[in-house]
Amino acid sequence: MAAPVSRGRQPEERAMKETMKLLIAYDGSQCAGAALNDLKRSGLPRETEALVVSVADVWLPPPASEIAAAAEMVPPSVRLSRAHAIETEEQALALAQQAAAQLQKRFAGWRISAAACHDAPWWGILKQAEKFKPDLIVVGSHGRGALGRMVLGSTSQRVATEANCSVRIARGLFAEDVAPPRLVVGVDGSDHSDLTVSRIAERAWPAGTAVHVVAFADVVNVAIFSSSECPPVSGLMPEDYEKEEARLREFATAAADKLRAAGLLAAPIVRRGDPRREILHEAERWGADCVFVGAHGHTRLQKILGSVSQWVASRAHCSVEVVRA
Repeated sequence: MAAPVSRGRQPEERAMKETMKLLIAYDGSQCAGAALNDLKRSGLPRETEALVVSVADVWLPPPASEIAAAAEMVPPSVRLSRAHAIETEEQALALAQQAAAQLQKRFAGWRISAAACHDAPWWGILKQAEKFKPDLIVVGSHGRGALGRMVLGSTSQRVATEANCSVRIARGLFAEDVAPPRLVVGVDGSDHSDLTVSRIAERAWPAGTAVHVVAFADVVNVAIFSSSECPPVSGLMPEDYEKEEARLREFATAAADKLRAAGLLAAPIVRRGDPRREILHEAERWGADCVFVGAHGHTRLQKILGSVSQWVASRAHCSVEVVRA
């Protein structure tokens, strides 16, 4: 059961991150538009530098001047292909500029620019990020699975997996929502989960923003932390679960205290089950707007469970932020 939430310092007393650099991937799709809407509920500071990037998914042949020796041999089809690629990249830039103009109206204090490039979308985004050095990349999710659940598109998946910085995969805000944001953050006592909590505390959240700080105890987790070898499930004792839950409750409570001190409404929660599935259930039960997860957790646990962050990012009903240092 969740502990009662309490209000920490008032918003004006928060020690928040003063500036951020933001790279926003935009392709003109409905999901990309939802990602723009989602920014208003992301706790971003007033002093933000944003670069809106659109990637033209085309190959741009070199100009004839670069292959002067064989310029006369360049077939017309290649010249036409180059002209088409240039036109497509110009259209991509126009899309990015439109999105930048929309954002400037919503965030008057931001410094916003637009750029376009030609490449595979995921690779183009990562290359732009390498040059721009953002604190956070924002991408929209794409596509639906056979059962109707939002699934992570290949571009978003590659960016979330391979980026060197934090990545926010935005979902769901096709209409404005005026209620304070609801967040879920998973903690496990690792440095990565501590960093994730710190990143939330640094943001400029609206009054009333609430956070469920959730830790999960499951069979594999108990086995790892109670012994160097994984015992059979039947060999696990009730006291093993109790020790593990007490350990995790301590981590969750400390994280919740830190978030309360930043002015958020925070409740520590410990649940039993597979962290990958249970964090999704918690977000759905509570109607969360965003799930925050560290890019990595305990190394031994990862070897057995795989990456919790990848699992959550690909299956959540809401936005997901994968946090990196």
